[in-house]
Amino acid sequence: MYKILKLLKSIRCIFMIISPFKHFKIRKFKKNQSIKLNIGCGNVKFSEWVNIDIEPGADLVIDVTKGLPFEDGSVDFIYNEHFIEHLDYEEGKKIIREFYRVLKKDGILRIATPDLDYVLDKYSGDWKDQDWLSWPEYQFIETRGQMINVSFRFWGHKYLYNEEDLKNSLIKADFKCLNRCRLNKSNYPELENLETRNDSKLIYEARK
Repeated sequence: MYKILKLLKSIRCIFMIISPFKHFKIRKFKKNQSIKLNIGCGNVKFSEWVNIDIEPGADLVIDVTKGLPFEDGSVDFIYNEHFIEHLDYEEGKKIIREFYRVLKKDGILRIATPDLDYVLDKYSGDWKDQDWLSWPEYQFIETRGQMINVSFRFWGHKYLYNEEDLKNSLIKADFKCLNRCRLNKSNYPELENLETRNDSKLIYEARK
């Protein structure tokens, strides 16, 4: 019993060391006039943004499905590219509601993700006409059936959205002024030229 209590005490000490450091970084970003979150950043980190990922190397290393460590109505912009399709549908709805919570009134969310309708169009048409199919690691794909299964199952994908799905999730979270955008184009200078993937075929902006 003593050993267990000692272990628990050690764990608490570790969290006491980690937590102040994490909150220091958050406070540092909060000093900026505009708070911008890059969710699921991976290796793509933007200057003057809080780059957030579950993997080490981000400004803030957390599992965002557990919640964002920001106060209600404290964030100006949220961006994510090729992130939401790595969550299941219920997790996706939950994170969109969390985005809504932390955004300021009139704050903007931009989501860039693969488009299910585009994948289905390619499946029923010229399926080979896709850039990624020319990459060496996908030369094993010989049929449209293989192509669509890779699109759904590879890269940690859990749920591919089409426009109807994404709009529905945004509306149910109370977002308004929904706008489908072109690659790297936005009415907001802060959200222009952020996409790094040509296969970000479904891009939406929404205002709180």
